[in-house]
Amino acid sequence: MKRIIGLLGWLGVVLVLAAVALRFVRPDLPQWYQRLALAGLIVTALYAVSQWRDIARSFQGRNVKYGSMAVTGVLLVLGILVAINWIASRQNKRWDLSSGQQFSLSDQTKKIVTELKKPVNIKVFYAGASDPYRDRLSEYEYLSKQVSVDYVDGDRDPVQTQKYTITQYPTLVLEYDNRSERATSADESAVTNALKKLIEGKPKKLYFVQGHGEHDPTVADTPGMNNFADALKTDNFETAKLVIAQEGKIPDDATVLVIAGPKSDLLAPELDLVRAYLKKGGKLLLMVDPPDKSLAPPPAGLTALAKEWGVQIGNDLIVDASGLGQLIRSGPLVPIGMPVQHAITNNFRQMTAFPLARSVTPIESATPMPTGPTASKVVESSPQSWAETDIKSLYDTGRPERNLDKGDKAGPIAIVVAASQPAPEAPAPATPDAPKPESRVVITGDSDFASNQAFGLPGNSELALNIANWLAQQEDLIAIRPKDPENRPITMTADQGSMVFWFSLVIVPALLFLNGVRVWWRKR
Repeated sequence: MKRIIGLLGWLGVVLVLAAVALRFVRPDLPQWYQRLALAGLIVTALYAVSQWRDIARSFQGRNVKYGSMAVTGVLLVLGILVAINWIASRQNKRWDLSSGQQFSLSDQTKKIVTELKKPVNIKVFYAGASDPYRDRLSEYEYLSKQVSVDYVDGDRDPVQTQKYTITQYPTLVLEYDNRSERATSADESAVTNALKKLIEGKPKKLYFVQGHGEHDPTVADTPGMNNFADALKTDNFETAKLVIAQEGKIPDDATVLVIAGPKSDLLAPELDLVRAYLKKGGKLLLMVDPPDKSLAPPPAGLTALAKEWGVQIGNDLIVDASGLGQLIRSGPLVPIGMPVQHAITNNFRQMTAFPLARSVTPIESATPMPTGPTASKVVESSPQSWAETDIKSLYDTGRPERNLDKGDKAGPIAIVVAASQPAPEAPAPATPDAPKPESRVVITGDSDFASNQAFGLPGNSELALNIANWLAQQEDLIAIRPKDPENRPITMTADQGSMVFWFSLVIVPALLFLNGVRVWWRKR
């Protein structure tokens, strides 16, 4: 009998250890490890009751002192363990030591999740012994109590699989406010993009104006903008092409109008339609390229439209003598832009590159109109840059020369400018909590930065998407976006590369050779 009772204590220990092991191996089976833990506790309690005589004897005579000390020590350790578990269950602290913070949620994801106003349920359908997605998705749950995640093993729960028509694994079904979205990957970019679409509901419509030599959003070669158009879809935009002269109007569902690098000016009726669209709370992204070798002046109609919004389009070419362009293997005619404090550049501190750019400058008025548009810089070039006005000489010689006495403007030079003003003629917002309607315009001195030629640069893609979201009054989507892990090669200027070459292939070998000669001479 004593032998059987003694086995009870060991059985209780085994059950508790099995519950702990199952908790880490199969976290998707909480009912099983909870039952094992409860069974272990009951068995251990029965063993303690069966040993009541030995426990009572420990409190007699000299053993009382040592027994009380032991009990106190055990209670203290148990109290510490309970406190640690209580704190750990309510606090979640992780340290991501990777160079690109690959295991941390991006700023955009954190912003979207923490600002949720209604519950979001994520059902994760997977197949296999364990789900590999719990670690990442638990971060979403920790950020907001509005997020709950359920894990469904499709092989063990065919009813749920058929109910949601699951055809592949993994599949994530996100439900919010009687709407649902799906993602076929548990990567942060896929989950966050699905969450953005779910919250925003109906996609915003962005039209690319065509008919004047603008960039085509459906073309995949270098001048095209299909990469920009594809990236807009992840921020819940739909894109389409628009020939204003054929359509005869700006579509009613247009959220943003994009005029990307026109080779010729818009017609007067087209400009009138754009003005009428802006008065009703429209949004415009105007990208005007610098003069080419034909030295054609800026399009007069678009230049006049920019002036109405407090922006001067310069007839010049920005030259950047800072040497930063060497970081991306470019020269001084590719100015490197740095962000200026603005809602578009909130939490954005990356360099951007503009292959051939002209100046766009906010017009300073001595008596600013309180109801007029407010223009401000968004991106500007380095202090070592300047706006070259003698464009013919620059194209003829290929050697830029800074000459402020002949009209050149000293840097930093504005490359991107944003302007906004209230839109009293705009329709009333659909919901009371929607932002007040505004007319917004962003003007850039280059369009190639958003084309396939340069959109692949991280700073360029982030800036272009931030501009689109600011224009659409989606400031909550302006943040650092999720990025896939990628190779990060070391980039060096020509001087740095030369220093590395001489140091590693000449100086260090020469020092080693001289040291060998010194040792040989001393031994000799």
